[in-house]
Amino acid sequence: MISPQNVLSHELIGLDILVSGAANPNHRGIRGRIIDETKNLFVIETQRGVKRIQKMHSTFRVLLPGGELVEIDGSVMVLAPERRINLHEKKRIT
Repeated sequence: MISPQNVLSHELIGLDILVSGAANPNHRGIRGRIIDETKNLFVIETQRGVKRIQKMHSTFRVLLPGGELVEIDGSVMVLAPERRINLHEKKRIT
């Protein structure tokens, strides 16, 4: 089950997200649902359309299925999703 402690080793597509901080001031406050993720971007479906937000230099608040809010520094997410998940899964096992 996804929790604040293991959020980096899980798929984030489908979760609600808020851009709580960003180098680009126009990105701050964007909220919606993650519909895709690349190495460098979150693709977020908002009420005003689809937004592509750079992970590096951004901070995100993610609402987990259990209702917890987790703040994530985007720089720790700059990996292809499958590599990020595998990397953190291996660290948990060892």
